[in-house]
Amino acid sequence: MKAEILAALRASDGYVSGQELCGKFGVSRTAIWKAINQLKQAGYEIEAVQNRGYHIVSTPDILSENELRSIRKTEWLGNRIYYEAEIDSTNTKAMKLAEEGAPHGTIVVTDHQKNGRGRRGRTWESPAGEAIAMTFLLRPKIDPNNASMLTLIAAMAVARGIEDETGLKAGIKWPNDVIINRKKVSGILTEMSAQADYVNHIVVGIGINVHIDEFPEELKNIATSIFLELGIKINRAALIERICEYFEAYFEVFLQTEDLSAISKQYDAYMVNRNQPVKVLDPKDTYEGTARGITTRGELLVDTWESRKLVSSGEVSVRGIYGYL
Repeated sequence: MKAEILAALRASDGYVSGQELCGKFGVSRTAIWKAINQLKQAGYEIEAVQNRGYHIVSTPDILSENELRSIRKTEWLGNRIYYEAEIDSTNTKAMKLAEEGAPHGTIVVTDHQKNGRGRRGRTWESPAGEAIAMTFLLRPKIDPNNASMLTLIAAMAVARGIEDETGLKAGIKWPNDVIINRKKVSGILTEMSAQADYVNHIVVGIGINVHIDEFPEELKNIATSIFLELGIKINRAALIERICEYFEAYFEVFLQTEDLSAISKQYDAYMVNRNQPVKVLDPKDTYEGTARGITTRGELLVDTWESRKLVSSGEVSVRGIYGYL
């Protein structure tokens, strides 16, 4: 009920009477009073005025199921929200929930991810209160060969969400690193369980550096956070909701054709390494060329001195000639 009370308070420009909340939720005034006090203890500033009711004054930067449910605007993404204050990996948890029958659209969120996974076996930790670590659980009826494109869709959703919530200009380093001022602010890892022609489930893990104010020496030149770029702290739950809205919209467009034909130009506009010299680090062959954008299947177009090549993500890494970009 606390999520519903928060939503009702946010939907009002003024005060909401206790009697109105009682009627809306079919509970006693005492139950409403207890729920309001619990919200206050969680950090919400709620004003109570006799004969007027309750008014929400400010919202803390808090990640919880109640907070995320209270601001949810999506149709199906977030129909079930699983939150834990501390977790090893949101992807691992989402996979476990999928095997237990969790529905399409489930979101796993944590405040502190201790052992997140990145590409090629890398680990990633999100310190408590300083980052966003979340995973979307999807059960799309698509060809498994088309699932990798969801990673690019997620990158676009993150970039647009950051822009909307912060005003910062975000870009994408193909295929899925989100960039601000030439440094990485977010990474995405998509994993799938599938048969030859059928997807059991897909999990899309998203990590975002939000309030981190300092990075180790070896990362200072390639990593950044929203706080370092913006100079102020933002509300992480609001950013999560905005990203969910964009992901859901892009996902629905993708389902119509099972490719990126409708949004590839938009993706190209976000590409920070488009028309830039790149080095393709393929286990079979390393070569240099100029990145030109993506195909409708999300492959990177690279012009070399001898031909145009199509680069699929997988185990291939694409870097700038002289550095990360």
